[in-house]
Formats: sequence, C-alpha cells, structure tokens
Amino acid sequence: MQQRLLGKTGFEVGEVGLGCWQFGGDFGPMTKQTATEIMMAAVENGTTLFDTADVYGNGRSEARIGHFLADTGRNIRVITKFGREADVYPDKYTEQSLRQKTEASLKRLGADHLDLTQLHCIPMHVLQDGAIFDWLRKLKDKGKIRHFGASVESVEEAMVCLEHDDLASLQIIFNIFRQKPIAALLPQAQARNVAIIVRLPLASGLLAGKFTKDTTFVETDHRNYNRDGQYFNVGETFAGLPFEKGVELADAIKAWVPEGMTMAQMAMRWILDHEAVSVVIPGASSPSQAIDNAKASDLPPLPVELHQKLAEFYQSSVHEHVRGPY
Repeated sequence: MQQRLLGKTGFEVGEVGLGCWQFGGDFGPMTKQTATEIMMAAVENGTTLFDTADVYGNGRSEARIGHFLADTGRNIRVITKFGREADVYPDKYTEQSLRQKTEASLKRLGADHLDLTQLHCIPMHVLQDGAIFDWLRKLKDKGKIRHFGASVESVEEAMVCLEHDDLASLQIIFNIFRQKPIAALLPQAQARNVAIIVRLPLASGLLAGKFTKDTTFVETDHRNYNRDGQYFNVGETFAGLPFEKGVELADAIKAWVPEGMTMAQMAMRWILDHEAVSVVIPGASSPSQAIDNAKASDLPPLPVELHQKLAEFYQSSVHEHVRGPY
C-alpha cells in the first residue's frame, strides 16, 4: 500500500485506513471474532491507521481495537474521538469531562497516550468559543495525547478549526457525491499542513453500486433510522442524499467505472487522487471488503477526463439534493 504523511503529526500511514464504527454494533450485531478478522485482513494488506470514537457502541469499538492490539502486537496508529456521548453533547463540555473520557479511551485501548484525538462533530458555538482547544493543549502537555484534530460536518466549521495553528487534522465527509471541500478547504488545509482524514468515502455504501431502491437495513443501522436526520446530522447517512435519489445517482455512473476496478474502488481512487488527502477511512463489514478497500491504494489514478465528468455530474445532478450542514 502507498504511504502518506498524516499532516504535521509526521506519522507515515497507509493511505487506506479502517473506519471502526461498525465494531460497536451500531450497524447491527458483529461478533468479536468478525471484528478481529476484519482488522487482521486490513493490516495484512497495508492498513496502518484505525479510526474509532468513544461513542461507538459505548466504547465497544475502542475495546475491540485494544484487544486486537494486545493480542497481535501490531503497530497501528489508532485515532479516536470525543464529544458525542449523551452526557456531554450538545452543551455539557467541560475540561474535566474531556480529561475523564480521554482516560477512559486510553484504558479501553490499552494505551498510555493517544497518537491523535479528535473533537467529534461538536457544536459550532463550542468551536468558536475556543476553550476546548486549550483543554486539548493541556492534555498534550501532560503527555496524554500527542496531537489533536477535529471531525466536522461543514466547511464553515473546518475553517474555524483551521484558525488554530496547532490543529493536526480535519476529518471530513468527502466523496463523489459531496465535492464542496475541493474549492476552498483542501487548499487551505494543505497550505497549513493539516491532515485531511476522509470519512464516508462510499456515501454509506451508495457508491459501491450494489443497492437498489428496495434495499433494506436492520433496525439498528443508521441507514435505517437516520435517513432523514432523525437522530444526528443527515449528512452522516448517505452523504445527505435521500436514499432513493442516491441509488438513482449511483446507477447513473456505473458505466463510468474503469476496467479493472470495482465501483467502490473507483470512488476511493477519486478521493486519493486529491493530494491534500492524507488517508481515507472506509468501514468494512467483512475481511474481503477490507481487502478490496485496501487495493484502491495501488490502482492507477483516474483519467483526467473521468474527473471532469464526475465534477460536471456533481454540479448538474447531485449538488441540489445534498441535505444537512455542508
């Protein structure tokens, strides 16, 4: 797998990481054995970065990663997130809660420090106040974290975070169906040496091209219960597109997939063709999916003409249907 620098952290990571939300059981039940097999498949195919959060399965995702690291001794950069648990979100953020939850994450991961912790889509007014960044700096001074960043929902929130010179990373939604960051955010982040970590590269699976309008999801899957933003930002589910429209749009570009690639690999290759991106973090529900995701790193860049077609398609057919903060 090809390597990239994770911004000013100086960490070199495989450019296809592993998103670990699914290990918490929030997409439906997943056994510890399956989670372990997925992690092993990813690592054996060059993945060196796992992304998780304290809220995923109420800590289950972090704990499973911690067990995997302890059992295998693998050298993995684990990045986690703070700020969406019910006892802090949306208006109960304190220095004490950040410190306590960081300690809880460290315990579950079996670590004495976090390589990178991220604010987890916290409200704009908290970002603008800025005190929470000072609390992160104190944790860094104490050696509890090495670097900090922010996972955000909109370009506007990202720009507020970029005002802090010691911000190491921004985690954003960025994919063929959600191209807004290209114009302003990516150049600004690159100029400041801030890592761009891309979540939802496949728009919750739409860009794998396997769904139909009749596809259903289990009750506990956010693709079932959050389709219209009933529980959190609608942009986190199908990149903000209504499901049926998303299926229609995905079907429209299937014929553009280059020979030798799956549609999912084309979607990830499109992201990796933007040099400002440090790592893309697709989830995986099976070892084979983790392997297929990793292969996107070694595929050739997409033709310039295909990038142009996808840009025009976004402007003419996709943009107007995207909902939620963007």
